[in-house]
Amino acid sequence: MAARLIDDDPALAHEHALAASRSAGRIAVVRETVAITAYAVGDFALALRELRTFRRISGRDDQIALMVDSERGVGRPDRALEVGRAVDRASLPTDVRVELAIAMSGARLDLGQPDRALQELDIPELDPDTAFPWSPGLFAARAAVLEELGRDDEAAQWQRRADIAAAALGEIDADSETIEIDEIDEIDLDDDDDVDDQVDDTESDDLDDADREDADDEPASVRKDAEEERS
Repeated sequence: MAARLIDDDPALAHEHALAASRSAGRIAVVRETVAITAYAVGDFALALRELRTFRRISGRDDQIALMVDSERGVGRPDRALEVGRAVDRASLPTDVRVELAIAMSGARLDLGQPDRALQELDIPELDPDTAFPWSPGLFAARAAVLEELGRDDEAAQWQRRADIAAAALGEIDADSETIEIDEIDEIDLDDDDDVDDQVDDTESDDLDDADREDADDEPASVRKDAEEERS
C-alpha cells in the first residue's frame, strides 16, 4: 500500500509504512519503506534514523543517495558529503551510483560550490546520446548546476536532453508489460529433483488432516455436491 500511494498521497503511504513497522520492525524492507515515506513527507530526521537502521540490518548501501539527501534536508551538507565519500562507489549498482552523484552535487550547491557541483556530475554514465533509466534525472541535475553557473544556453540544452530522455523512456514503459521485482532470494540446489524434498512433510500432513476434518464437518449433501463438481 505504501508503494501504491507514495506518488499520490505520501502522507497516507507513510502511515501504512509506520503501521508495518509496528508489526515487523526488524525486517529491512520495512525500515527502508518507512525511511522513503518519511523523506517524501519531509521528515528528514526520521528518514535518516530509519535509513541507518535499514543499512545496519541489511548491510547494503542501496539508499546511500537518500541518506546524503536527508543529511542535506536537516541542514548538514558537510555531513552529507562525508556520508557520500565513505562508500566505495565502484561497488554500487549503476543507478545507485548515479543517484549518489546527483545528491553529492546538490550538497555542493548547498555549500555554494557550483563548480565542484558540476564536477560531481562528470561521471561515465553522463551519455547525452543514449537514454538510460537514470538519464533524465542526471541531465536535469546538470542543467540546474549550469544554470546556477550562469551558463543558460548549456543549461537549456541539457534540460531539453532530459525531457527527450524522459519522453523516450515513457514510451518504452508504455509498450512494456514487464513486471519489475525489487528483490529475489535465490536458492542454489544441487539437483532439481531435490526441490520436492524441500517441502515440509509435517506441515503438508497437518494441512491434509485439517482438510479432512473440515470435510467431515460438512453436511453429506455438500460433500456430494463438491465431489460431483470435482468430477
